[in-house]
Amino acid sequence: MALFDQLKAQAAGEWSAYVDHPFVRRLADGSLPEAAFRHYLIQDYLFLIHFARAYALAAYKSETLADLRQATEGLKAMVEVEMGLHVQFCADWGLSEAQMAATPEADACMAYTRYVLEKGHAGDLLDLHVALAPCIVGYGEIGRRLAADPATKRDNNPYGAWIDMYASDDYQQVARAEAAYLDDLFVRRGGPGRLPGLHTTFRQATRLEAAFWDMGLNLS
Repeated sequence: MALFDQLKAQAAGEWSAYVDHPFVRRLADGSLPEAAFRHYLIQDYLFLIHFARAYALAAYKSETLADLRQATEGLKAMVEVEMGLHVQFCADWGLSEAQMAATPEADACMAYTRYVLEKGHAGDLLDLHVALAPCIVGYGEIGRRLAADPATKRDNNPYGAWIDMYASDDYQQVARAEAAYLDDLFVRRGGPGRLPGLHTTFRQATRLEAAFWDMGLNLS
């Protein structure tokens, strides 16, 4: 079984609470309050800055040229492409980059991003990428599920573009590549003795992702 599938199976309850969160369901039916979505977008902008830092940390933690290339390509894509796309998407919701950059981080944003960075500092590349997996691979699963669900509102759904973004072939390839990289790291750096610790990291990261949805829904 692929490592990501093993991790997800060991955290089945936490995973379900994350991918089937009320925030996600209300994106699907279009009933999410726009204020909640804007709050989420602002915090996601701040999150992505730390996400880029995680790729920089991955470069530092790399011990092979292949790992170094994977980390630097991810960092370059995040800083030069993804952040620009996010800022453009947010502009369509009336949010300027200056406004987002000046907003304080929510507790949920700090909790997850600092957890990821701490796991990377204390551990190795495998620990870091397991902590990132609920975000990278999880958003791919959420996008795919919502796009395939007949109950998802298709017409005049204000969140249709968000769903399409994560259901897109481009993002699905990103998610598949990350899952494959997890397998590669586990072959090189893992073994049965590491699984309990990886399960704990994945479970906690998944809970923190669900808390990020809570933050958006509650405007907290």
